[in-house]
Amino acid sequence: MVTGSQHDKIPRLWDIKEGVMSKKMERRGGFVWALVVSRDGQLIVSGGENGELVAWDGNTGEPLTQAIKVHTDWILSLDFSPDDKMLATGSQDHTARLWNTKTWQEQGNSIQCGSLVRWVQYSPSGEHLAIATLSNIQIWKLGTRECVAKFQAGSNYSLAWTPDGTRVLSSGRDCTIREWDSLTWQQVGDPWEGHSHGIRAIALNSNGTLVASASEDHHVRLWRLSDKQTIAIFKHSNQVHCVTFSADDRHILSGGADKKISKWQVPEDALPQEQVTHQVSLFSFSVFSSSNFASV
Repeated sequence: MVTGSQHDKIPRLWDIKEGVMSKKMERRGGFVWALVVSRDGQLIVSGGENGELVAWDGNTGEPLTQAIKVHTDWILSLDFSPDDKMLATGSQDHTARLWNTKTWQEQGNSIQCGSLVRWVQYSPSGEHLAIATLSNIQIWKLGTRECVAKFQAGSNYSLAWTPDGTRVLSSGRDCTIREWDSLTWQQVGDPWEGHSHGIRAIALNSNGTLVASASEDHHVRLWRLSDKQTIAIFKHSNQVHCVTFSADDRHILSGGADKKISKWQVPEDALPQEQVTHQVSLFSFSVFSSSNFASV
């Protein structure tokens, strides 16, 4: 696992099984506000203060680049394209941009979003980019740089595509998760309710059956996508800012203002039968920060 911090400015690699830090990466590029790992695990990119990003070797944690200036303000979100050849960046400067991960040159014109960009995520096909801004959600067709949909969903923090590309989930300050049909861009059903404060991040497992949400109410909730029901609640001692599933989908990893990354076991009855296993249900370890971001 790799984590980043807004305050200590140092990405770190961790051995999840042992719960120990395996690599303290160099301090480059200022505050770390966004962090992403390529789908093949070979590349880590961090971004944050001053609109700079840094690329790292996914195996060794060694830097591959100096800090590269890619925005005029903080980078708040990063995402790799499905083939890892491109990186999308979203910033407080109201733009999203695309970068070639070999040359680190910008590809095409920047996407003008008209508001602070909190989250960017490629569609599973790589054809579209979903962008959560402070005021709305936008869907852009990347080949033509055309905005094909724009809809109101409150003040947004996060979004996620389902693996089959048929739905986009969004979350924000209104304490709910909303589901959107990617054919009509109409909301599907009522908002998912359960959290009492803003939802800072959401994540789906690899087969799109489970959703994890991280909230300022100090809780992580695990939802079943099919019926929008909460099937587990995990409690932190402070606000939770990030959440992700482990690569095998058996655990949820979450972090935030309690300066820890916590590892939670997904209930066995929520897993496909071949994944069922008996493991420790909770494992927390300090990451020396007041705002943490984790990716697996």
